[in-house]
Amino acid sequence: MPVRRDAYGVTFEVPLAEGADSLSYILHKGDQKDLPNDQSLSFGTHGREVWMLAGQPEYLLPTSGSAPSLDLTKAEAQFIDRDTVVWKVTATDATSRQLVYAPGGGIEVVDGALSDEGRWLRLNPSALTDAQKARFPHLKDFPAFTVDPRDRDRVEKALRGQLIATQRAANGALLAATGVQIPGVLDDLYAGQARKAALGPVFRKGRPTLSVWAPTALGVALELDGKTVPMRRDGASGVWSVTGPASWRGKPYRYAVTVWAPSVQKLVTNMVTDPYSTALTTDSARSLVVDLADPKLAPEGWSTLRKPAAVPLKDAQIQELHIRDFSAADRTAKHPGGYLAFTDRDSAGMKHLTSLARSGTSYVHLLPAFDIGTIPERSSDQSVPDCDLKAYPPDSEEQQACVAKAAAKDAYNWGYDPLHYTVPEGSYASDPEGTRRTAEFRRMVQALNGAGLRTVMDVVYNHTVASGQSEKSVLDRIVPGYYQRLLDDGSVATSTCCANTAPENAMMGKLVVDSVVTWAKEYKVDGFRFDLMGHHPKANMLAVREALDALTAEKDGVDGKKIVLYGEGWNFGEIADDARFVQATQKNMAGTGIATFSDRARDAVRGGGPFDEDPGVQGFASGLFTEPNASEANGTPAEQRARLLHYQDLIKVGLSGNLASYTFTDTRGRTVKGSEVDYNGSPAGYAAAPGDALAYADAHDNETLYDALAFKLPPSVSAADRARMQVLAMATAALSQGPALSQAGTDLLRSKSLDRNSYDSGDWFNPVHWDCRDGNGFGRGLPPAADNKAKWPFAKPLLTAPTLKPGCAEITGTSAAYRDLLKIRTTEKAFSLGTAGKVQSALSFPLSGTDETPGVITMRLGDLVVVFNAAPDRRTQRIGALAGTPYGLHPVQAGGADAVAKSASYDGATGTFTVPGRTAAVFVRR
Repeated sequence: MPVRRDAYGVTFEVPLAEGADSLSYILHKGDQKDLPNDQSLSFGTHGREVWMLAGQPEYLLPTSGSAPSLDLTKAEAQFIDRDTVVWKVTATDATSRQLVYAPGGGIEVVDGALSDEGRWLRLNPSALTDAQKARFPHLKDFPAFTVDPRDRDRVEKALRGQLIATQRAANGALLAATGVQIPGVLDDLYAGQARKAALGPVFRKGRPTLSVWAPTALGVALELDGKTVPMRRDGASGVWSVTGPASWRGKPYRYAVTVWAPSVQKLVTNMVTDPYSTALTTDSARSLVVDLADPKLAPEGWSTLRKPAAVPLKDAQIQELHIRDFSAADRTAKHPGGYLAFTDRDSAGMKHLTSLARSGTSYVHLLPAFDIGTIPERSSDQSVPDCDLKAYPPDSEEQQACVAKAAAKDAYNWGYDPLHYTVPEGSYASDPEGTRRTAEFRRMVQALNGAGLRTVMDVVYNHTVASGQSEKSVLDRIVPGYYQRLLDDGSVATSTCCANTAPENAMMGKLVVDSVVTWAKEYKVDGFRFDLMGHHPKANMLAVREALDALTAEKDGVDGKKIVLYGEGWNFGEIADDARFVQATQKNMAGTGIATFSDRARDAVRGGGPFDEDPGVQGFASGLFTEPNASEANGTPAEQRARLLHYQDLIKVGLSGNLASYTFTDTRGRTVKGSEVDYNGSPAGYAAAPGDALAYADAHDNETLYDALAFKLPPSVSAADRARMQVLAMATAALSQGPALSQAGTDLLRSKSLDRNSYDSGDWFNPVHWDCRDGNGFGRGLPPAADNKAKWPFAKPLLTAPTLKPGCAEITGTSAAYRDLLKIRTTEKAFSLGTAGKVQSALSFPLSGTDETPGVITMRLGDLVVVFNAAPDRRTQRIGALAGTPYGLHPVQAGGADAVAKSASYDGATGTFTVPGRTAAVFVRR
């Protein structure tokens, strides 16, 4: 019997039946047993059975057999805890399963077999426990296997290299082989201790300690200032760390991480920045050893900064603003396009924000301002459109073509491309090298606070700009396969647009919490808007809330309980319907104090949805039934009337704060709860209390409100009447219970020339034009083809229509009317009810029912009556129960800027309110 000894053990061949091929086996010596060269071995055969009579082996490993189907580039097995693997393979008494590992990698598929058999962990058939099914609901029906007790002491070693799951036939033939997903087992082994670790640069008595979590790495070293410094691994947490002298302060550094990378199927040494970076060099080439508590980084007055009074989330009025949009086109700004533009108190932009603050705006929500992976940070490296954009006609294709050529390297991007989560973006700083971005971000917060505005930061923890071995991949090059959410085959999920992260994994969840707390403490940010929050577990968001609530002014310099949280609670993708965890979606976040954007009233006000092929689908504030356009998508007059009335019910639910329990009479005469009103097959009402749902008519996504109305209102509608419909649409959000958000410039009829997705459309299509003499941004050419070409046939005739070019009267008049509404909203306590019960008692729609006027909603709220008249002509609304009760137009509107609204009247003898067309009028009991 031929026998061969090698590094893996003893290989021998067993003769089979006459004429059959021999079958090779390895007696694997494992990690605990070594077979000495002089050990005598005795073998016997019975058919294909092999046993060892002396020197018992750990197990028998077939090295050849029938042609298997192998794909090591996939990872269809999942190691969910230290004992358990799930894998969709059929387990029988005639098959066996193993985890094959090789610390140095190198196992490939050669001629239908593995090139090297590595070392083994045996797997025994089992079943998932109820607790495991609850922890991994998407895996509850998968076959489960447990690691053989004899092999469990080698699990940690197996995770630090190439890891393969194999299934074998009784004759040793390979039936299946795949890579292994490891987030679950890493959490089980390390998260308990790793969660407690302070990662990134931490200073104690002036000396920095640098720490990074890399449990699967074979080695990690610090590359600092041109030198390589070894780091020490803590076995309990998987954290590598090193403490240096005070002279390390300010030095650039990276980590050299030697780790198995499944995406390229080899062992690599990655030179990677710190995911917990506090500062960066230009273009994120290196992290910097920086202590954010260093007084040198604090602007004058930072430690004694007095913030505007905190406004509860249920009362928040929010302006959503991109840092570059704010000042790039503002000729009065001294620091256009950057953080310091907010310190230019005499600029047109700051004067406008200050006027909004005085009228009731409480927060400025800044689009992403963390380190962005898609903007060259040095201005000399940024491209600009190489053409005279102003020379082309308003309906030309040339502007967008020229902008698109420069887009990849220009200074513009919305910023939903996170590279480092906890460092300010360098392109907005006067110098991206070093810590100036830190000081200037703080000056921006300070200046906004000084203008009476608290600051909300848009955060994007649901994805990264890249994954795998991309040079812009950070997390996935340190712990490959952990921080990104993986699909069943091991590929990275991309439902968010990019490489999804997995906040359900303990250390990604920790990163989210730690990062938010850093922004709150070190940058004094007053609120956070979570992009695609529905891709986070609800538990992760509650952990963020709990961590913020623990911050105190005495201990941390901020009162964390006053920090507001809201986000996009959309339900889609691989985690939809709580497939993997209880998501932070609209319905699940009700009652948590963390708000979600409500698309219900938004769609009803605008009409249709954001992805309609025909953008002419109308809604309540865009002329449905009352001022129909030529689009066949709107249906017959009867269909339009029915849809409009249903939209009015959706808006009523929105005005209640989107409460699930709010009861009213709908337009069909039925007594319904908000949760019983249909919104595309889902309940319209989902909130448990005012503040759970955030109202809005437009935001950075999709067309601006003005552009949506341009598509939907008939072209014959005048510029003045378009401006009135804009105010009416904004009123449905501003005058609702709960918080409301408006895209900056919407009160100035802001247009992006019909661009529905301007994330990379540059400074030509995006800026806010604070000076009405510069127009509103409409007619700057056809919008970029990438996301808009299908709508060019609709857009082209509009871009030259004279009725769609507003002048100063329309632009300034819209803003003044909106500010009047803000004053009413923020001074009348009836709009600030704290519970669903109080809303039910105070709010009613007395004319709702089968006789309701299409295009008109009449709302009674305590001593107020609000009439939203979306029809083009004057309408009367008689509330018989109020006959003899004195009402008058609210003093703010009566003495306000809207001359048309001033003509609204009330007949006390009959209880009749008369309101001009395209007007939201507020009446108050005298």
